Amino acid sequence: MTSDRKKRIRSIDLLRGLVMVIMALDHVRDYFHYDAYFFDPTDLTKTNGALFWTRFVTHFCAPVFVFLAGTSAFFVGQRRDKKSLSGWLFKRGLWLVIAEFTIIKLAWMFKLDYSGVVLQVIWVLGISMIFLAAFIHLPKKFMIALSVIVILGHNFLDAFAPANPLASGLWTFIHVFNLVDLGFMQVFVGYPLIPWIFVMPLGYYFGAWYRPTVSAADRFKKLWQLGLGITALFFVLRFLNLYGDPYFWSPQESMGFTIMSFFNVTKYPPSLMYLLITLGPSILFLAFAEKWQGALMDKLVTIGRVPMFFYIVHLYVIHAVAVVAAIATGFDFSDMIIDLWITLQPELQGYGFGLWTVYLLWVLIVLALYPLCSWYDTYKSSHREKWWLSYL
Repeated sequence: MTSDRKKRIRSIDLLRGLVMVIMALDHVRDYFHYDAYFFDPTDLTKTNGALFWTRFVTHFCAPVFVFLAGTSAFFVGQRRDKKSLSGWLFKRGLWLVIAEFTIIKLAWMFKLDYSGVVLQVIWVLGISMIFLAAFIHLPKKFMIALSVIVILGHNFLDAFAPANPLASGLWTFIHVFNLVDLGFMQVFVGYPLIPWIFVMPLGYYFGAWYRPTVSAADRFKKLWQLGLGITALFFVLRFLNLYGDPYFWSPQESMGFTIMSFFNVTKYPPSLMYLLITLGPSILFLAFAEKWQGALMDKLVTIGRVPMFFYIVHLYVIHAVAVVAAIATGFDFSDMIIDLWITLQPELQGYGFGLWTVYLLWVLIVLALYPLCSWYDTYKSSHREKWWLSYL
């Protein structure tokens, strides 16, 4: 084991690896599930329990990515001064934004036609890093307080809608899940800036609990209390049904659907309820995961050490396999060249498979990708002198 691996926090890599694998399930569903081309899996008038919870569990991915990216930046900052860390964050943030518009876009769409682009999680990770490059120079208590206030209060902005077209377009980039028509290009803003850019600073200061001066027992206590508190706040606020999500829950025709309504929180943009029910349990996971061992844990840790590599490769593999599946079931290759988003492709209505097939394909694809991740993890750890590897 290299010294680099010894320095890493195993539980954080484990959580990151787990959410990467869960994320792959969501993307396999996007490309292979029959119903994906007809309705949203969280639409309670059309969905079922298996489909809803398959979608719900993937809600954990984006918040964990953004939060832990901040934590990783804190670890880097332990070896650098703030000026150097700012440069590091800015360069990697800029790289992620460029990657979203090139490598990632090509993987999703199988074309580089810039008549339409989608701003997704890699974009918001990059933008959040660029903001964090500036935020780390602000007083710690002020930045934590500001981030908490924005996350708690941003849903008060849900009803704000500027009448001016220019202001409306700018506001979409800030806090609205919508399509912006720039004339020469359509931009689908999946991940607006607020509240994402304020999630990463909290992850950054969260990293202080992993300093060598903090004992494992003290860290467990802090993680347990914080995770439980955040999770409990979700249940209290969601039960009151007064604030925290654009859509209230309501009693349904069965207990199962009532529970689904309760947990049917808004991801785009992430509501307060969404962030509480994803980050709270994730922090609880970190509290207990430090002592977890076993072959499966080791494999998830390996994936968690190379998240960007896994992200890029898994998109190309899923899309390529979907092309084969589409052609084999009577569709054309051109049907899998996506204009804006895979599930909005009208040509693909009628294509797809049942949920059990989706799960089978997910398992097979993850198993196929693991040896590549293991190889890349070893290669990266053995070639620290290659600066460009740090961007993957």
